[in-house]
This record gives sequence, structure tokens and C-alpha cells, in this order.
Amino acid sequence: MAKLPYKRILLKVSGEVLAGDQQFGIEPKFLTAMAEQIVAASKAGAEIAIVIGAGNIFRGMAVAAEGTDRVTADLMGMLGTVINSLALSNAITRGGVKAKVFSALTMPSVADSFTARAAKAALDDGFVVVCAGGTGNPFFTTDTAAALKAIELDCDVLLKGTKVDGVYDQDPKKNPKAKRYETVSYDEVIARNLKVMDTAAFALARDNGLPILVYALDDKEGLMGVLGGKTRSTFVGIDKK
Repeated sequence: MAKLPYKRILLKVSGEVLAGDQQFGIEPKFLTAMAEQIVAASKAGAEIAIVIGAGNIFRGMAVAAEGTDRVTADLMGMLGTVINSLALSNAITRGGVKAKVFSALTMPSVADSFTARAAKAALDDGFVVVCAGGTGNPFFTTDTAAALKAIELDCDVLLKGTKVDGVYDQDPKKNPKAKRYETVSYDEVIARNLKVMDTAAFALARDNGLPILVYALDDKEGLMGVLGGKTRSTFVGIDKK
């Protein structure tokens, strides 16, 4: 078995991935496909933590724009991430790898309350750790939660799965001439406002030296392809110039 370049990873995926061809909700075949990628990487020796969004269930900012209080809307979005986390955790377990959900929102009958200590212990014990509830605070996205959890859990890299195969200077779906980066510094991503993740997430990663790999979730090689260097991705990190 080839040695993985990263031992402990934080995988950030959007909730829309679970919806698949649907407008909302969870499509079982896409849930299973995502879980199979995670199971394969875990069995290959990776220690995996996951943060998943809730765009397939609820978009807090969109609702807030219609007049709902932003704090309330964000809390509803956090609950959406709990639903997705429970579904993904269960699918991973069915695939033969033990998984545990930790929630930033206190709900002991649903999931363990998140502490870095407990989550790291679970990773050490071979569990895939699914972090639900975002940061537990309004006004922060799941991108920022992913960067925060990666740092708290001593992860070697943050993997950001998207709809495109890396970071571009423009939307490649709208402009076929958009420039794709093989590597890019945190500062350039922030300065150019490249929106593959939130600025707060990039700044948090930069300040703590957390590298980020951006790749296409639908790549045929899957998660193992990213870890093995077979899948196209953009490395976001310290400018080596």
C-alpha cells in the first residue's frame, strides 16, 4: 500500500453533493458514493475528519435576505448540517468503517458535543469524525468551520471539494478562458477575492499554516486520487517565492 502524503485530513464538502440531481434533500446513491470514497481513504490509512454544509436543506443567508433574523436563519442552517452529518456518518458505518458525529450545538441525544480532545481521541481510535453544527455561532460559514476544525484537530491538510478542478481567476463555467492555478498563495487568493472558499477561512488557514487542496468532487479517481496525486487540484499555501 502506497504511503499517503497526508496522515490526517479534513474534508470539506458542500451539502449539495448529497442532493445529486435533486434540487434539495438527500439522494441515497450520491450519499453512498461520497461515503464509499471516504471509506476507501480510511481503509488506506488516512485519518479523516469531515465538515459538510447544508445547502441541500437550508440556506440561512438566502432566508435572512428575505427578512428572517440572521441569527435565527444561521441556527436553522446549523441544524441542517446535523441532518447531513448523521446521514453521512451512517453511510460510512454501513461501508465498514466506524464513524462518530460531534456537534458544535449541544444535543446529547443526537450527537456527542464537540471538543477537540474528544474528537482527536476518536481519530486516534480509527473513527471517521464528522463535525456538525458549523462553528456553533451565527455569521460563520461551514468553510470557516472547516478551517477551524482542521486546525483544532491537528490536520495536515484541508481538502475542499468543489464543482471544478481547482482555483481559477474567474468562473470557468462562465469564461472558458479563465486561468487555472496549480499553486497559489493564501495572500493572492485573499487579495484577488477568489471565492472558492470564504476569505475568513483562507485567513485562518494562512495564520496557522494549514495547506488547502481544492479539487473536483466528481473526479473519477475520488478522494484517493487527490491523496495519491492523480486528481487535478490546486494547492493553496505559503508563497515560496
